[in-house]
Amino acid sequence: MTAWTKKGLVFETSRQGVGGWMAHSALTPTPYRINEDVIRVYAGFRDADGVSRIGYVDVRADDPSRVVRVSAEPVLDIGRDGCFDDNGVILGDVVDAPGGLHMFYVGFQRVAKAKFLAFTGLAISRDGGERFVRAQETPILDRAPGRSTIGAIHTAIREAGRWRLWYAVGDDWELIDGQPFPRYHIRHVETSDLTAIPRDDQECLRPHGSEYRIGRPRVYRLDDGYVMYFTRGNINGEYFPGVAFSRDGLHWKRCDEALGLPLSVAGWDSRQICYPALIRQRDRMLMFYNGNDMGVDGFGLAIAPQGQINGDSHARG
Repeated sequence: MTAWTKKGLVFETSRQGVGGWMAHSALTPTPYRINEDVIRVYAGFRDADGVSRIGYVDVRADDPSRVVRVSAEPVLDIGRDGCFDDNGVILGDVVDAPGGLHMFYVGFQRVAKAKFLAFTGLAISRDGGERFVRAQETPILDRAPGRSTIGAIHTAIREAGRWRLWYAVGDDWELIDGQPFPRYHIRHVETSDLTAIPRDDQECLRPHGSEYRIGRPRVYRLDDGYVMYFTRGNINGEYFPGVAFSRDGLHWKRCDEALGLPLSVAGWDSRQICYPALIRQRDRMLMFYNGNDMGVDGFGLAIAPQGQINGDSHARG
């Protein structure tokens, strides 16, 4: 088990945000290293109507509880009326690749007979991550058989000139106390062309037991394979991360007991913990994550020794 030490709520959006488009929440916080001194945490910030736009919070790399800058404007705004991302955008992943800094984002659209649709777009920055421009106004991961409502990329890794993508797919809804909640699971695909992602993909993880959704896969390379942090929800209203290990990134063994990040007794992460994302800082691993109500307060931080995250014994199965 990884022994994470919680450092509390790093960014409280309602207090430290710029207001307006950044009124509350900081959804799916995703760290990206700007330089040796600064780690930038991209996130989806909601306005008073609950519509999310992507901005950032810069923190000190050597003291990541200390905020040094907040984006005054969104780095990626909502899409044009009628497009797949006209009712909100949240972070999937940010990857430095040929042509610029690639942002994989999830766009939301409201429709008459479903709670929402959520598919993946691509935007690129050529100014170091201050402003992103859409590569196209349509999704790069769109509807397909088995993903009629959700196709949400949350990890993109470049290996040998190809992209490896891990994403959540949804096709129906779970009714809980008469309210619809999306059902989804995690899949993987490889491609050399982000404008032509194959439909022939592979299942990685499905919900089990009382779970009805498992998603937001964040995948990281280990010396002996890969580790995936994800978030799972069940019909009892619990929303909490899990962990899985893999040799090849395709076949996974869940080891949720290895997470090592319990709910707090009280406060912003006492009922829910979700959407963990990691970044290495020297000999430590930093985890940025959301708490209650999917991050309504902002995002927090936990720290662990880097060497504790090792999948060798788990991935062997």
